[in-house]
Amino acid sequence: MAEPSIVLGMADLYVARAPVKLITLGLGSCIGLVVFDPLAKIAGMAHIMLPDSRGLKGSEKVGKFADTAVPAIIDEMLKQGANRSRIKAKIAGGAQMFALPGSSPEFLTVGAKNVRETTVRLARLGIALVASDTGGNKGRTIEFSTSNWMLKIKTLGKGINEI
Repeated sequence: MAEPSIVLGMADLYVARAPVKLITLGLGSCIGLVVFDPLAKIAGMAHIMLPDSRGLKGSEKVGKFADTAVPAIIDEMLKQGANRSRIKAKIAGGAQMFALPGSSPEFLTVGAKNVRETTVRLARLGIALVASDTGGNKGRTIEFSTSNWMLKIKTLGKGINEI
């Protein structure tokens, strides 16, 4: 039986029980975060767009920012029966997509900031980051399957990588 697929949009966050395939498209500087507890058969995905929510109004989706998405996805996994000591994480994305003449270097590092903030937030919560495919300057699409707990990464112009 094929796993049902859940497709997440930008700033979405979703947690589900196996069997399921979680998919998100169009990761440029964004981060695709996957967290999973294979024993409890629970997995979650977030499509993180920006590193932090400081100074922004509270009407934004929790999945949009690394500082809100990481604790929210872990909390939801725990509510659904995951055990914090077994939760592992994988990430992909965080590319530097554009080089704009005359723009500040700070503007161009959103991808690197997203990677850094996501990994820092995972570490603070004691969640092991077991694999990553980040950086570069190409967009990615990711699929996470609970049938084998593998993250399939399709990178434009580079093909498919599984971590």
